[in-house]
Amino acid sequence: MSVRIYTHEACLAHDTGPGHVERPPRLTTVIEALRAAFDDLDWQSAPRAGREQLLRVHSPALLEAVLAPQRDRIVALDPDTMLSPQSAEAALRAAGALVAAVDAACSGEAVRAFCAVRPPGHHATADTAMGFCLFNNIAVAAAHALARHGLARVAIVDFDVHHGNGTQDVFQHEPRVMYLSSHQSPLYPGTGSAGDRGAGNIRNAPLSPGAGSRRFRETWEQALLPAIDEFRPQLLLVSAGFDAHWRDPLAQMQLDADDFGWLTAELVLLANRHAAGRVISALEGGYDLQALAECSVAHVAALKG
Repeated sequence: MSVRIYTHEACLAHDTGPGHVERPPRLTTVIEALRAAFDDLDWQSAPRAGREQLLRVHSPALLEAVLAPQRDRIVALDPDTMLSPQSAEAALRAAGALVAAVDAACSGEAVRAFCAVRPPGHHATADTAMGFCLFNNIAVAAAHALARHGLARVAIVDFDVHHGNGTQDVFQHEPRVMYLSSHQSPLYPGTGSAGDRGAGNIRNAPLSPGAGSRRFRETWEQALLPAIDEFRPQLLLVSAGFDAHWRDPLAQMQLDADDFGWLTAELVLLANRHAAGRVISALEGGYDLQALAECSVAHVAALKG
């Protein structure tokens, strides 16, 4: 099966300043690795997200803060999250990629997609940009699937090493969206307790530093994948962060590329069973370039089936 790749050169222009780990070469590395590994991907330019699409998830105040014109300097929204003159366009394209992917999947035009975009999104809450994230791209996609396409059950799978506090914040009272996360704990942002349930739609699986492949796979096999199967989602959305890889400088989870490929293949099976094969993923974290290249290739290979 062909996989559609959404990306845009504007995402490379988002400038986080010298020494920041969430930097443009992350995206360049992913794009180059995918082009070298596959000759049959469907490359598409990401459109901009519209204001209506963003407001389904975010407050008007956050839109104003991110989209306000920046003249000639980088502004720190918090110690980790930067806004440069080019960041607004990057954020619009990143969220827009997910919206376009949802439209293509729900129309049957392209049921598998990977959005190679930055800035990442899963830490952005309804009203706060944080954790390198400006807009919550995956949340915008889920809200669009509900509002525009009338879906009744959307699952968001998050295997980034950091808990997607923003995504949980947006949907914790929305039973049509199930959010499932495995993540290292303790670690930034300090959320994602196993006891969180929201409206019965939240499933968190905190993992200790040093947890490796066996523990990771057991957690998904025994707890999270069965929960997805029971939910019977009509669409699977994936926050594809690759920072649980053993090479990553910000965490200690000890996974490798095969683990991400394995989980992606399991998600594809569930999508084939319940969601007409529809799986859309978006790049989140991952800060070692070699690991990013290997993991993105393994992930897309599994999406191709």
